Amino acid sequence: MTHPTYTQQALSRYNLPRLKRIATERGVTPTGDKRAADTWVNAIITHQSTQLQKVDNQATAQAELNNYITDQAQVIAPELLRIVEISFGDHEYYAGDELIASISHDDNHLTQRWVVMVNDKEVFRASTLMRCDRFICTHYKDGSLPVQEQEATPPTTENLIMAHIFNECQNYGFEVLNDGIYNNNGVKLGQVGCTDGNWWVKRRYSVQQQYSNSVLDAVRSLSMVDTSLAEPVHEYLQSRPLEQLSSNELQQLFNHEVRSLLQELVTV
Repeated sequence: MTHPTYTQQALSRYNLPRLKRIATERGVTPTGDKRAADTWVNAIITHQSTQLQKVDNQATAQAELNNYITDQAQVIAPELLRIVEISFGDHEYYAGDELIASISHDDNHLTQRWVVMVNDKEVFRASTLMRCDRFICTHYKDGSLPVQEQEATPPTTENLIMAHIFNECQNYGFEVLNDGIYNNNGVKLGQVGCTDGNWWVKRRYSVQQQYSNSVLDAVRSLSMVDTSLAEPVHEYLQSRPLEQLSSNELQQLFNHEVRSLLQELVTV
């Protein structure tokens, strides 16, 4: 319980019963003539000084501990690790610009699907991503993590480009696969990439790349792709020789290509 702090001048204005009540609240028992008000005033002031000294000592000790922890953290981990999320199951850990380890996801393992890789070799496996993260950080700090011998991937590599695309596609619920970007119904929307620092988008079945101002604009344009023709039907029609298609099938294929072309012209 926190009690108000009194000055000696303030206590001197109180009568004896009031001083005794203040002392009792603080658990103070004076020595000397208990019939004199000064005895109680001095006892209260002494008690307050002792309590304030304890608080000051605790604050000093806590500050020293905080400084020690901060100093140790700087010694143990002089630089923070930078994590690049390539996709849901792939992450790379960098110390500055140097790649030190990566985490991948093994779908074929029943329980421990998260794997720490150094020099393309498995060095640790766990059931959660956080355990792999803790393994890398802990062993990097104490110097026991195997040394990555490969050259670090430059910041403008394909991995970072894919990370940007993956993160933006997550905002739309799109899935990024090796052959392109798909919506949540499994329909392919197209592809997004970056060449010489320029972002581009290729809508499904289009043969031309269209440049975009940013990865955000490129992925957003895919959200407007016409998916009215079911993907399996269109794939089936495209896979067959034209001479084997019926008049109706040829018309379906033609109408879809026209819609795709018009949409590209509108969005340019």
